[in-house]
Order: sequence, then C-alpha cells, then structure tokens
Amino acid sequence: MNVGMRAFYAAFFALLAIAPASGYIDPGTGSMLFSFITGITVTLFFFCKNLIIKLRTGGFFGAVAAKKNMRHSLVIYSEGRQYWNVFSPVLEELSRRGVPCAYYSSDEGDPGLCFDSPHVKAECIGKGNAAFRFLNFLEADLCLMTTPGLDVLQLRRSPGVGRYVHILHSTADVGLYKLFSFDYFDAMLLTGPVQIEGIRELERKRGTPEKELIVSGCTYLDVLASRPLPPKGPEKTVLVAPSWGPNSIFARFGLDLLEPLARSSYRVIIRPHPQSLISEAPLVRSLQEVLASYPNVEWNFDAENIMTLSRSDLMISDFSGVIFDFAFLFGRPVFCPEFEFDVRAYEASDLDQGSWTLRANRELSMPLEAPFANIEAVLDRAAARKDIHETINRIRNQVCPYPGEAGSRSAGAICAMLHS
Repeated sequence: MNVGMRAFYAAFFALLAIAPASGYIDPGTGSMLFSFITGITVTLFFFCKNLIIKLRTGGFFGAVAAKKNMRHSLVIYSEGRQYWNVFSPVLEELSRRGVPCAYYSSDEGDPGLCFDSPHVKAECIGKGNAAFRFLNFLEADLCLMTTPGLDVLQLRRSPGVGRYVHILHSTADVGLYKLFSFDYFDAMLLTGPVQIEGIRELERKRGTPEKELIVSGCTYLDVLASRPLPPKGPEKTVLVAPSWGPNSIFARFGLDLLEPLARSSYRVIIRPHPQSLISEAPLVRSLQEVLASYPNVEWNFDAENIMTLSRSDLMISDFSGVIFDFAFLFGRPVFCPEFEFDVRAYEASDLDQGSWTLRANRELSMPLEAPFANIEAVLDRAAARKDIHETINRIRNQVCPYPGEAGSRSAGAICAMLHS
C-alpha cells in the first residue's frame, strides 16, 4: 500500500474513532456529517498523493510550471474537445472585443487550439498530472473552466490566480454534481435562474463565502441550435443516452433494457456518456459484445451529440442533462425508466428539496416500467404525442432564458469581473 493510501485510511479511521458508539443522528445531520468526512478524507488522500508526485518530479516549488507559465489577464481551461461548444461563443465574443486570452486544453484534438485570433494564445498542456501541475501554479487575474471540484481533489487553487469562475456545461441544476463541486469558486456563469437557489443553500449550510452568480444563458445550446441539419429520415429511431455511474440506466438495467430494444424494429443508437468510457469501460465493452450481432444497433462516440439527436424520434435516458438538449432543440418525447435515485455523494444529498433536475425530468419524460418486453409498443404510442410542448417551453424558460445571447452575456460578465 502506497503512502497516499495509508494516509487516506489513517485519516478515515481516525475520524470514525472520535464518533460516539451510540446515539441518534437525524438524517439531515447525518448527511452533513457524511459530506464532511468524505471531503476531509478525500482531500487528505490527494494532498499526500500530490506531495509525492511533486517530490518525485522535482516540481515541489513549481519550477517547471513557473518557467512555462506567464501571467495572463484571462485564462480559459478546457478538459477537451467535448467542451468546445461551451467555450467557443465566449471566446469569439471576447476576441471580437479585443480581450487578450490564453486558451489551454488537455486535448490535442480540441478545435479551440486552432482558434484564429491575434488576441488568443492557445496551447495543449497535457492530461492528468501534467495538466494539474501546470494549472496548480497558474498565473492569471481570472481563470474560467467547466471543471468542477476546485480545491477538493487534484485541481488546487493557484496562489497566482485572482479569481476562479465556473461556467456550467449543462442545463441541469447543481444537485446532480458530485459533493463540493463548486464550493471554492469565486463566481459562476449559470444557464438559468433555477440554478441559483441550490448554490445559495449549499453556501449557507457549509459556511462558504457567497459566490458571484451571473445568469448568462446556455452557450452550447446556442451553438447546436445554429447548426444546419439534414431532415429527419423515415426510419424509426430511438436514442439511448445515459449518464454514468451507479444511477445510470447502463448500471441499473443494462441488457434487460437494451436487448428488448435491439429485438424491436427500431434503429437503436447507443451513445454512452464520455465518462463511461473512462470509469465504466469494462461495462461498455461487455454491452457492445453482446449487442454486436444485432444489425439495427449502432454505437456513437462522436464529440458532438447534435447529429444523433436530430436522427432520433425518441430518447431513453436517466438523469442526464441531454434530456433537456433533446427536448429543447427538437421537442420530441423522452423516456426514463423508473428507479429510486441514490443521492449519496451528490450535492442533492445536502439540499432540502433534493435535485430540481430530477423533478423536471419527471415532468418532461414518460416513465418506462420494467420488465421491458413490450417496449416497442410503448415507444410507438409515445411517438405520436403532441402535448409536450407547453411543458418544454415552461422548463426551458427556467434553465436557459436567453437563447442566442449566451456568448455575449458570458463575455460581458467576464469583462466586468476583469475590471472590477
């Protein structure tokens, strides 16, 4: 067992040891205690792990990063090409305004690295520990990113950064993010006003400073809505687009759901969440192997989802934000299999009302009940539904009230912060 893991377990069992052996803890206090213990132990583990990495690589004092980093007024960091639709409207507007910016990405294939502007310096800084070492010694007045968990795991606040700003890359509320995803950001760019309440509640309960919250709209939906698309073909098509983790339909239902679909007359497009290819790769491979013999089943791993959305008559999902994308852009029916969502380890565990997204999903989608033997007939009936547009419009106004304006509003908010 390495030093980091020993530190992790030592801290965990030390915290357990100080708890009384008996007594009643109410559910709310228990949730907060679980959150506190999780945060402390995980932070200790990654502190020790990062310390070992820095000592081994000679980067303890940031010498390597300091040589590579120069101070910038504004830095945008992207984990990869899948987030280019989030950043591109912002970067285009900043460039139009003549605002100098450094764009750093962990993906050599990120289109942002080819962004042509005299005001933008673009560079790939590598993945994993290489990226963290670079970012942890960053020098900038403001750093904008979609990456959650600042100052919780490996991504630490750099003493050289004046302000960290998170831009949401989903229309979902914060309840479906992992614990402590946003606690240590200075500001957040939100897609809609419905996201404010949950953030403020977490700040009050955890005693963290109030962040500056700006409702600026949904940049990536603006990009997707502007794309010219071919007309929908005649083939009946259903898209399976889950999130990832133990609550996803892959983990909950797997082949119990996918095989009845594969035996139907529908064209079945299966589009795993990008994180599934990292965290659940064996599960994805096993599903691919079993379904390989069905000619009507295809797997989609494109960086963008717009083409698969446009081809589909229906969607089956779980708690993924792609439900909103599909409903808002195309107004077509969505199904969600029924199950009890386990909120442990999510921000929703510390929210009195749980996750707004889960409640909205139930309004937008139709339930699918297991077993799924008659799923084709259920889907056929739903494909003819015409009564969902009022619900879609109402929810859309709550989560993205400024269609077509997100790039200019986000850039305006960033410029205001830079000059404040």
